[in-house]
Amino acid sequence: MKNFKTVYQEADSLDVINKSRFIGYIKPIKTVEEAQAFIEVIKKKHWDASHNVPVYVLGDQFQVQKYSDDGEPSGTAGVPILNILKNEGITDVVIVVTRYFGGVKLGTGGLVRAYSQSAKSALAEAKVIEMLVYQKVHVSMNYTLHGKFQNYLNLNPEYLVEDILYTDGVETVLYISIDSLESFKSKVIDMTNAQAVIVEGDQEMLPISDGVWIR
Repeated sequence: MKNFKTVYQEADSLDVINKSRFIGYIKPIKTVEEAQAFIEVIKKKHWDASHNVPVYVLGDQFQVQKYSDDGEPSGTAGVPILNILKNEGITDVVIVVTRYFGGVKLGTGGLVRAYSQSAKSALAEAKVIEMLVYQKVHVSMNYTLHGKFQNYLNLNPEYLVEDILYTDGVETVLYISIDSLESFKSKVIDMTNAQAVIVEGDQEMLPISDGVWIR
């Protein structure tokens, strides 16, 4: 697993540029089939549009890239959208920009700017997030040690607490970034005089926005 950026949710946007309407549709995806199905839905919805420009990318290294200008001059529609995604490092996403021609020709430069703007607007509505690799960790200790441990977690919000279970002792279930895992374990061992039990679970991808876990 590798860290990457994608979008949090399906969304749409509207930009009116020199009387043409540019409607940006966007959705997070995991497969080519999802992307193709989404594109077909938008094309059917806007069968009467001047253009429906589709772009999708998949993989942490953009292993899958697909775009079309859908009748616009070559390189003025699909390519600018694709370049925005690649330059921003955003993947696992499909975008369709629907254009209703308003009677004013934009020229090649104007088209590039318009489709780029529509893609950016859609990305803003969908909310760009980071998908980061975290290690799930179970930390168990007795009640006398838990207060000190809880204070430590409060001072380090980068450790993401999922749950706290109170039984004969206290078990805290949390996620630690891979880079911080060893230092976290060392700190907990020192803090509890090696009385805490630390069990590693699975590695998982978590959605993070501005350092905050989106749950």
